[in-house]
Amino acid sequence: MTTLIDFFTPDAFSIHQSASDWQHAIDLTTESMIRNQHVEPRYSQAIKDSTNSTGPYYILAPGIAMPHARPEEGVKQTALSMTIIRDGVDFGHDNEPVYLLIGLAAKDADSHIYAIQALSEMLCEETCIDQLINATSVSELQEIVKRY
Repeated sequence: MTTLIDFFTPDAFSIHQSASDWQHAIDLTTESMIRNQHVEPRYSQAIKDSTNSTGPYYILAPGIAMPHARPEEGVKQTALSMTIIRDGVDFGHDNEPVYLLIGLAAKDADSHIYAIQALSEMLCEETCIDQLINATSVSELQEIVKRY
């Protein structure tokens, strides 16, 4: 049975003190997906381009974003990544700083549905969000995600 952790490679989790700006945060979030060839390098730029044209449409809740672009922007395989930015990063548009970024690469319209459902379940729990944002290690992030 597929679980949420199955959509992440072991190196898809990262914790950073800060990001210079939201574009840097997008780069940090897509880094493992590019390295593991789940997406082409242009995927990161596609997210930035769509953010510039339509705003940060992927902010899910205060402090949480799920940056993604269309499958045709270079997605080779459905994958997720998780990035914590301790100091938060400003996406503008009167949004609060984002601390938790969940990168999404969806190969098609269906392959990521289970992952989205499991993520929704996880992010509905306020204590879980706090645990993720305050995690002190990648292994701690992985253990939290393994519960879903």
